[in-house]
Amino acid sequence: MQPKLPTIYPITDTVLSGISHTEQVRRLTAGGARFIQLREKRLRPSEWLADAIGAVDAVHKAGAAIIINDRVDMAIAIGADGVHLGQDDLPPAEARRLLGAKAIIGYSTHTLEQAAAAALEPVDYIAFGPIFGTTTKADTNPVVGLDLLHAVRQAIGDIPLVAIGGIKRSDLAAVFSAGADSAAMISEVLADADSITANYLELSNLGV
Repeated sequence: MQPKLPTIYPITDTVLSGISHTEQVRRLTAGGARFIQLREKRLRPSEWLADAIGAVDAVHKAGAAIIINDRVDMAIAIGADGVHLGQDDLPPAEARRLLGAKAIIGYSTHTLEQAAAAALEPVDYIAFGPIFGTTTKADTNPVVGLDLLHAVRQAIGDIPLVAIGGIKRSDLAAVFSAGADSAAMISEVLADADSITANYLELSNLGV
């Protein structure tokens, strides 16, 4: 199921925001977010399962969709709407078999070749990056830049494309001009927990 991607694609981060995933998604949906990715790289599933369940419940009550980073098993366990896979995760075809036709499956890519290959997989959108340097992930791939983002747009046809990695509000016009349908933003949205709702609303208006 290809989702209607928001112009600003929010991804949760408990370290950066200093608050739970559940509270982050409450504030994001209050700002109009209708599609959110839960991402937790530090904890074992058992350590944040309750928080993840709370986040799914909060998002669904708001009439929005939520997917989980990497973990197909957790997506099934918590009733998420899908999963976002990395290059080292379960292959998209296997995730699709487990999650079903209605699940949302996104796939991270970091080279033109990976993106072109992803376009042949049963995915609903392709993420490409890092477009710029980023500090929100320790294991970052080489910066790809806007020219390569444009090349990916040409290579994958009409599959929804998410740009990710170090994107600031001043970059949005260039990112969308290069062909992205959506821009994943973490620091710009979450760095000040008290301003998450206002930040998301403001950035979404900039991305229109």
